[in-house]
Amino acid sequence: MKATFKTIACLLFSSVVSVSAIAQDKPAQKPKASPAATATGKIKGANITIAYSSPAVKERKIWGALVPFDKVWRAGANEATTFETDKDIKVEGKNLPAGKYSFFLIPRESGTWTAIFNKEPKQWGAGKYDESKDALRVDVKTKTLAETQERLVYNITAKGFSLNWDKISVPVSLK
Repeated sequence: MKATFKTIACLLFSSVVSVSAIAQDKPAQKPKASPAATATGKIKGANITIAYSSPAVKERKIWGALVPFDKVWRAGANEATTFETDKDIKVEGKNLPAGKYSFFLIPRESGTWTAIFNKEPKQWGAGKYDESKDALRVDVKTKTLAETQERLVYNITAKGFSLNWDKISVPVSLK
């Protein structure tokens, strides 16, 4: 009986040591540099969903450097940002049919930016962006934020949505 008890005790001890060693070998999960995020809301009866990855400023120059002016930008990080509506809506006064779109921006150093709703929602970044698949392009006027928005964020309100990042807000009106 004593021998059986010692054998069981040894087996339990070695199991605990093995599990502990395995747990220590597993690398710790680092937080993603640009975590996935989703903004949802309802505007004039339409359900709106914006899915994006949220990069941080991290003391970098964003506009005109990390995000170049006058080039199509994925309006987030990683995969292209997607915009989905379950009803036909008006974007800056122009019709956009119900559906799921990739959302891009063309930032400009001054004046208006171009907001793009593209019919190909599944794309990595803007590398394979195809202008011929644009469902809608509209011009939008940016606003300056009073304080730096460290992480890129989309906000949906009763009047539309905005992308806020660094010192810039890009509002887009929806009806």
